[in-house]
Amino acid sequence: MKQRIVVQAVVRSGDRVLLLRRSQGRPGIIGKYELPGGTIEDGEQPDDAMRRHLINNTGLVAGDIKLGDVLSINNREDGDIQHVLVVYNIDGVATDKPIKLGSSYDTYDWLSIDKISQNNLRDSAQAILGVYGQLAGDNLEVAYRGNDVKKATNPLSVVIYSDGGSRGNPGPSASAFIIMNHDRQVLDQGGAYLGITTNNQAEYHGVRLGLERALELGYKEVEYRIDSMLVVNQMKGVYSIKNRELWPINERIRELVTQFDSVKFNHIPRELNHVADALVNKLLDEHKNDQP
Repeated sequence: MKQRIVVQAVVRSGDRVLLLRRSQGRPGIIGKYELPGGTIEDGEQPDDAMRRHLINNTGLVAGDIKLGDVLSINNREDGDIQHVLVVYNIDGVATDKPIKLGSSYDTYDWLSIDKISQNNLRDSAQAILGVYGQLAGDNLEVAYRGNDVKKATNPLSVVIYSDGGSRGNPGPSASAFIIMNHDRQVLDQGGAYLGITTNNQAEYHGVRLGLERALELGYKEVEYRIDSMLVVNQMKGVYSIKNRELWPINERIRELVTQFDSVKFNHIPRELNHVADALVNKLLDEHKNDQP
């Protein structure tokens, strides 16, 4: 199955959301309303793509955008293409500001969510707005969790992308992971705010969290894809671990590894890990008031 990564913006003014109506494109989407957004270009960061599409589609310049969620849908409008939706929240936009529509749209509306008819929405907007109330109430203090996947439906072999980051090194830190099958469908995602740690500790906790969740869901084979060369080489035994603060996390990971049939660690470029990176930054942003 092909996969497309798309950014979407929930632009709010009070209890109303900005929707754009399609005037161009495939017959199945003309006349349907959608959220501002679009695909990510090669090498482009999701937040940069979001700002670009927002300007091109609406003329709005967003100074502060916040990652809201990452979810996946099998889009009926695109056949066998799976969309990974990176959703941003943009609040406090004045409804009296002029909207400069891009060439693909003929009108726009500010509507309350409870007034929106799903029959008038594209699949992506239905998926996002259908869980929007839950997103607003998520408690990220302990963990950020995505899809609730039933164990009985899980494949045995999966790919996990993980990341960790520290603002200050040491400083406020968070870790996150994305679990996919080998068709690149997002099966689960999660993460945690860690408090004050180092960047390397956060990277290691991302691996730990992913393995703990994979074990909980009953997976047997895991291929890890990480942008930290240090973590990959230490897990492969190429580098020794000299930092004592990493020892207990490393021992926990090695204990978890023994409970799987196979765990492989592979290094990837940072630009291929932007979804996990976005989740890390979401957690850090959510806890910026806790940071010294």
